[in-house]
Amino acid sequence: MDYKAEKITPYNDTESKTGQVRQMFDSIAPAYDFMNRAMTLGIDKCWRRKAVKLLGRYNPRKVLDVATGTGDFAIQLFRSLRLDHITGIDLSASMLGVAKEKVDGAGIGRHFTFEEGDCMALKFADGGYDAVTVAFGVRNFEHLEQGYAEMYRVIHKGGVLCVLELSTPTNPVIKLFYDLYTKTLVPLVGRMVSHDRRAYSYLPESIAAVPQGESMCDIMRRVGFRNCRFLRMTLGVCTIYIGEK
Repeated sequence: MDYKAEKITPYNDTESKTGQVRQMFDSIAPAYDFMNRAMTLGIDKCWRRKAVKLLGRYNPRKVLDVATGTGDFAIQLFRSLRLDHITGIDLSASMLGVAKEKVDGAGIGRHFTFEEGDCMALKFADGGYDAVTVAFGVRNFEHLEQGYAEMYRVIHKGGVLCVLELSTPTNPVIKLFYDLYTKTLVPLVGRMVSHDRRAYSYLPESIAAVPQGESMCDIMRRVGFRNCRFLRMTLGVCTIYIGEK
C-alpha cells in the first residue's frame, strides 16, 4: 500500500527519499539539537521520558534505536532503563558523529554501537532485540510497511516496538495556531540556524502527511504487531505508539 508520507521529500529532486533524507540530516546535524529544543520549547524531553516509562514496563535489556540521530533518545533509554547494550542506526554519518561524541564524552561509549543503516533492510538477525525504538523518524521512511516489517523481524517474541512521532492536533482552534507556528515560524528560524532552505519546510509537510492515530496502528498490525495502541501528548502535537510481538 502506498502512503502520502512516502511521497513527501526534503528536496523534491530525482533522488530517492532515502537519499534525500540522508542529505538533509547531514546538512542540519550541527544545528539539530538546538532546533529540537527551540522548536518544541524543550517539551520533547518530556515526550521522551514518557516513552521511556512505557517501554520500561517490558524490562528490555538489548535495544535497537532506529533513526537514532544525535543519540538523545538512545542515551535516555540507556540511563533510565539501565540497558545492557543499545545499538543506534541512522542514515546520516554526520548525525551519528554527534551521537558518538556525546556517549564518549559521558564515558558510556562501551555500551553503545552507532552505525549507518537503513531501516528498509536491517542487517540484524531475526529476533535479536528485546525492543526497537524510533523517535521522530518514521515519517522519513521511504516505505512505511517495509520499515515496520523489518523492525518486527528483529524483535524477539514477546518484545516491543515503541515509536514517537510528531502529529497534528485535532482541535481546530489549536490546529490553527499550530499551523501558523510550524508552517511559518519554524521554517524561518530553521533556515536562519541550519542554512538549509528546505529542511524545516519539509518538517510540517511530512508531519501532515504521515499516518496518525489508528491509521498508524493499522500499519503496525498489518505487519504482525499486536496490542497496538497510541497515546497523544501536548494537545496532540506528539504521539507515542506501542506494539507487541
